[in-house]
Amino acid sequence: MNGANGLDRPTDAAGVQAWLHEAGVAAVLLGFVDPSTIVRAKTVPIARFAQVASSGVGLSTLFNVATSNDQFALLPGYIDGPSGDLRLRPDPAATVPLAAMPGWAWAPVDQYTQEGDPYPGCPRAFTTRMVNGFADRGLSVLAVFEFEFSVGTRDGDGALVPAHEGPGYSDIALVRNHDLAFDLITTMEAQGLGLQQFHPEYADGQFEMSFAPRDPVGAADSAMVIRQTVRAVSRRHGLEVSFAPQTGPDTGNGAHVHLSLWEGDRNLMSGGDGPAGMDARGEGFIAGILEELPAVVAVAVPTVLGYERLQPHHWSGAMQCWGTENREAALRFVQGSTEATAGAANIEIKPVDGTANPYLTIGALLAAALHGMDAGDRLPPPTVEDPDGLSDDVKAARGVRRLPTSLSEAADAFAASTVLAGAMGDFLYQTFLATRREECVQYAGLDVDELIRRLWWRF
Repeated sequence: MNGANGLDRPTDAAGVQAWLHEAGVAAVLLGFVDPSTIVRAKTVPIARFAQVASSGVGLSTLFNVATSNDQFALLPGYIDGPSGDLRLRPDPAATVPLAAMPGWAWAPVDQYTQEGDPYPGCPRAFTTRMVNGFADRGLSVLAVFEFEFSVGTRDGDGALVPAHEGPGYSDIALVRNHDLAFDLITTMEAQGLGLQQFHPEYADGQFEMSFAPRDPVGAADSAMVIRQTVRAVSRRHGLEVSFAPQTGPDTGNGAHVHLSLWEGDRNLMSGGDGPAGMDARGEGFIAGILEELPAVVAVAVPTVLGYERLQPHHWSGAMQCWGTENREAALRFVQGSTEATAGAANIEIKPVDGTANPYLTIGALLAAALHGMDAGDRLPPPTVEDPDGLSDDVKAARGVRRLPTSLSEAADAFAASTVLAGAMGDFLYQTFLATRREECVQYAGLDVDELIRRLWWRF
């Protein structure tokens, strides 16, 4: 991002501080992403950056159990009161100037204890551990989020007045917002985010952006910069943005994840003898995700509102199955069908929305994939039809099931997952589960309209 992966910038803290200063940066936003992907922002002047990269800045441990309405899920024995502090250390190598906010830079953070030890509740460290697990096996993963979001203004009651009324994917919607679209495209390019395409989406006021894949930690870092950029650019045009999973009765915003598995320069999701041409390890990778998906959904769809989007016939991936180019399946396999396109083969995980912490989401997906690969898991037959319309016998034969229909149900699946418990470690696993249980309590008994009213502008 903006030279982050090039040879034209340093990676050490002092060098990055000087580089940022020369680029006109005066302030660095340290982005702590909480369990509901709300960014808790700490800012330091550029003159303090190198010092902070070493010693960190303080933040209460309570924010690791924050819910989306700024309450806290206290958990005796883990985080159970106001005492406790951690240190947020920015990663100099991943710190980038913000093209949409001149004078500012964004720094992803890792969490440490006051004594300088890695903090066990750090989501970014979790993703890094999972990446290292693949590296230990001589493998690597490429990952990327694609974002849907709603744009508009607020009326007197705080409701969304959409920036377009469709038609979906149309030039009409694009022309109405061509200034915003041009600004978003050029700013994303200036940021070095690898924008691949932009288009108006199906729902009123909805747009989608797709990006090039990168390493999993970098993909999660980039996801947060993408969101920051969309918000800042839209504000220049007098518009506001929501990444909430539901902003109206017919609007569902997703944040689908694409993953591919590599051995050197060979994509293990193509060129093999397995289903759709997968290598056996690529098949095990996908099968592991498919098997663990009900538990992963608690991470990828972490709010009560998200289950209003996760419905059959909405291309949200509500059914636990896989299929080549099947947009109703939870796992859509994108096949590299020719030698020229073999490198593009990947799996799209659809039941993910914009309230998902990107580090926890990618970490959980990789944990499931690694387990499936190591266990030699195999995929059931693919589903090419609408999975919700299959007979009960066919569903049973293929293992097709409805994914959790509520956050409470997803939290129960998460609580039963030995795979995620082992991968995340007890502290991160238990505290995240506590936040999802508390999220259910905080929003119990509210209808869809009230959930939307409370949550759409928090994301």
